[in-house]
Amino acid sequence: MTEMTEQKIQGAGRGTDTGARGRTTIADGVVEKIAGMATRDVEGVHAMGSGLSRTFGAMRDRVPGGGTDKSVTRGVKAEVGEKQAALDLEIVVEYGVSIADVARDVRENVINAVERMTGLEVVEVNIAVTDVKLPDDEEEEPERRIQ
Repeated sequence: MTEMTEQKIQGAGRGTDTGARGRTTIADGVVEKIAGMATRDVEGVHAMGSGLSRTFGAMRDRVPGGGTDKSVTRGVKAEVGEKQAALDLEIVVEYGVSIADVARDVRENVINAVERMTGLEVVEVNIAVTDVKLPDDEEEEPERRIQ
């Protein structure tokens, strides 16, 4: 996150809501999952994360007990304060789509989902397009170590 973002995020806590009858805390990982799901819902997004993180993630997903929770948050980093959140996303887009339109749609969908589900104000959604999925590209499969 940028220095400006860090200054924008209020509070040192983790997404808290202090009411008259208790306190609600929202972890960074919760916001990351919401943002990851909202990003994947946008047409034109092929995958999330850099090539290296997708390769390691594919290997981890094949291991029994490796968990699928990490694949939802791959390519998502959130900073959550008491009242605000900022997000960084890495996405791979489909060839032929307007990157500007996809980024706008992702940003809008993520902001709506996070604000609706958490009540936090989303102050920033930074999107890095790390790759373009070409029509003739084969899915990246890590080389198997065993036969």
